Amino acid sequence: MELSTRYNPSETESRWYEHWETSGYFHSTPDDREPFTIVIPPPNVTGVLHMGHMLNNTIQDILIRKARLDGKNACWVPGTDHASIATEAKVVRWLREEKKLRKADITREQFMEFAYQWKDKYGGIILKQLRRLGASCDWDRTAFTMDPGYYEDCIRTFVDLYQKDKLYRGLRMVNWDPEARTVLSNEEVLYNEEQAQLFHIKYLLEGSGSEGIVIATQRPETIFADTAVAVNPKDKRYQKLVGKKVLIPLINRAIPVIADDYVDVEFGTGALKITPAHDPNDYEIGLRHQLEVIDTIDDEGRLNENCAFKPLVGLDRFDARKRMKALLEESGNLVKLEDYVTKIGRSERTNSVVEPKLSLQWFVRMSDLGAPALKAVLDREIQFYPDSFQNLYRNWMENLRDWCISRQLWWGQRIPAWYLKSEGFNKETHVFVAETAEKALAQAQQQTGNATLTLDDLRQDEDVLDTWASSWLWPISVFDGFRKPDGEIQYYYPTSVLVTGWDIIFFWVARMIMAGYEYKGARPFQAVYFTGMVRDQKRRKMSKSLGNSPDALKLIDDFGADGVRYGLMSSAAAGNDILFDDKLCENGRNFCNKLWNALRLVKGWPVGEQAETEADARKNALAVHWMREKFNVVLEDIEANMRVFRLSDALLGLYGFIWDDFCSWYLEMIKPGFEKPIDRATLEATLDLFADLMVALHPFMPFITEEIWHQLRERAAGDDCMVQQYPKAGKADQKLIAQVEAAKDVIGKVRDLRNQNQIKPKEPLPLTVQQSASAEALFGLAGLREMVVKLAVLSELSISEDEPANSKSFISGTDKFYVEINQEIDVAAERAKLLEELAYQEGFLKSVQAKLANERFVNGAPPQVVENERKKEADALARIQILKESLKNLGDV
Repeated sequence: MELSTRYNPSETESRWYEHWETSGYFHSTPDDREPFTIVIPPPNVTGVLHMGHMLNNTIQDILIRKARLDGKNACWVPGTDHASIATEAKVVRWLREEKKLRKADITREQFMEFAYQWKDKYGGIILKQLRRLGASCDWDRTAFTMDPGYYEDCIRTFVDLYQKDKLYRGLRMVNWDPEARTVLSNEEVLYNEEQAQLFHIKYLLEGSGSEGIVIATQRPETIFADTAVAVNPKDKRYQKLVGKKVLIPLINRAIPVIADDYVDVEFGTGALKITPAHDPNDYEIGLRHQLEVIDTIDDEGRLNENCAFKPLVGLDRFDARKRMKALLEESGNLVKLEDYVTKIGRSERTNSVVEPKLSLQWFVRMSDLGAPALKAVLDREIQFYPDSFQNLYRNWMENLRDWCISRQLWWGQRIPAWYLKSEGFNKETHVFVAETAEKALAQAQQQTGNATLTLDDLRQDEDVLDTWASSWLWPISVFDGFRKPDGEIQYYYPTSVLVTGWDIIFFWVARMIMAGYEYKGARPFQAVYFTGMVRDQKRRKMSKSLGNSPDALKLIDDFGADGVRYGLMSSAAAGNDILFDDKLCENGRNFCNKLWNALRLVKGWPVGEQAETEADARKNALAVHWMREKFNVVLEDIEANMRVFRLSDALLGLYGFIWDDFCSWYLEMIKPGFEKPIDRATLEATLDLFADLMVALHPFMPFITEEIWHQLRERAAGDDCMVQQYPKAGKADQKLIAQVEAAKDVIGKVRDLRNQNQIKPKEPLPLTVQQSASAEALFGLAGLREMVVKLAVLSELSISEDEPANSKSFISGTDKFYVEINQEIDVAAERAKLLEELAYQEGFLKSVQAKLANERFVNGAPPQVVENERKKEADALARIQILKESLKNLGDV
């Protein structure tokens, strides 16, 4: 079949992906092979493919395909996260816009039915999109964090932690998102500097007409929740006021002036309004001084009846803040406004300003869970790549705070805690934590001594688990490790490597490690590969709002999946951010076309049984030998880089070898003359080599390698590139490699000389090399002389003591070469060139000798490194001697 002039990925990618999947290549079951396991960081079920997903999943696919080719039992588990906050928001919007329903108008059970309808219709799109990228996941194992079995695991672990006293319910100051109407963990709050205003407000002393104390606050709408004003006991300005009372402006409620060391004398006025219900630090001060807690802001961020100032009741907190300026001016309490910059916390999900709020929530005690998880990383039982992230991890783990795992949502795993209806909401004295309502009822009957209680007397906690409180079980639950602890989890766990962004090192990575040691007594993964962020050329994070995030699927349409994979990986050093540019993908597409053109060239040659001449036979045999030896070096480098997850270096090394050595040099070395045949032995060796290159490249660019693999030869059913054995590196013949590299240098310098002297590329030229032992050894290698004659387009190549007349010279290695050009030589120009080269070589020699004069280097460096420097010194001295002799022949001393 005639090959098309250009590679067309749209014609091959879907065909090969379907073939791989139907052939069962992605599926894994336990056997006697070494397992290599990856669990996908589950994208939100609401998600669509973006650049971060493309990078992360390309890396995972490279690792899993390489392991498969290495003969391991490769298992890559895909799946999605139910993403409680994001999904509930989308379902609520869908109900409002398409069903004309409000969440408040339906029951929880009805909402969950609608949520699953939405999930089945719109969710999981990203998993289909990952197929376009070539992700070779075991789709039979696709998991979802709300699957019945997974749900059961979450409930079981909640109950277990509660029974171990590692989980508790308490009234705590939490981060409240008024837009999502749920609590946020500390890691879900993003702090950035923003412009704000300090309101300097005067609180009049009770019983005084004008005397008072001035406080400075950014949040004047919260003064109605004040229960004290605090000053530092060492602040002489206010010592006489301690113990007296001041009046809250607008409502004239009297509150005490108290002394507390927390107050910063230098900040603002040195006096601090204390609002225990709406500030975590104030709450702690309130506990110390037994202050009343007055909550004046409701769950939606509006002022409630507790504020005791009717004109503002029902207003949004920010609208109330605007009104406060005029009200305080009118009452005479506003002293001044001061502009300043402060850090403001916003919800990672909604960007709403977070409201500190006292709330009854469920918390995990982190101290006991954290200790083995920290030790595992510090002892490198779990290896981080790059290991610099170990410091970031340690800093967080050494400052752990208890984890709030309850969320005020319906979509998620409902907290398995029940209360007595008779005790009232948030006034419960009894809590019954159990896996089922029936077990909770049994607890209630036993604890209360009331055997007549029924299920109707109980109500279940309305909250659900934090999304991360389900995904922390991911490496265990996807292998059914809780319900079948002696099942396949014994084979697949711990997993081999986790590939994830460093931005969720606390949210997810640390917590999975904790769960692994808590429930399996072992690490969940052997290594963690942290990817960088994909950024634009201005180093901005890619986002829809900035309009700088490319359409991932359109990139695949434009450049092919292999082109996009190459584009991402060619600049994706572990942990480093990627400055993405479409040109990277264009380079990948160009590489595909280069490979395709090489295929067309090789398949287009006529074939003969024997080489045309003995010289051709020697040349071709040397070319094949050289390529195989250099391939050994490349394969060794690939293995070394893959072991430490330097995937970009592995790819670029292979790319350079294929583009330069194979396509630009090797194919030119063996290419027969016009309408001349290539001998069968060389062709067969070339086809074998080409096939091995495709297997080596396959993990990085799977589609084109599979296509070329099948185009090279007729293949039996099942003889696919994807399931071959990855080429193994043998011991390379470094001497032969060096000899051919020396020949390439000679060829390159002859070509340069042609260009400099406007000599046609195809005009044969005589080349003479000055007689020396090194020249005799180089050109004594079978086939090398013929290789240089062909590629440099020479009429002859001779070794002589005499310098040919009317020639130009160059140095390659430590040998001097002369090209007869049949042109008048410009002696001045030749002298200038030689002097320039001499100055360079003398400078180079000086730097090498300085290194060798350094005793610390000579005594401390590996012997081979020192020996290499000594060889550089000897070569430089030889070249300098040749240059001086050439200058002397031109009349220079």
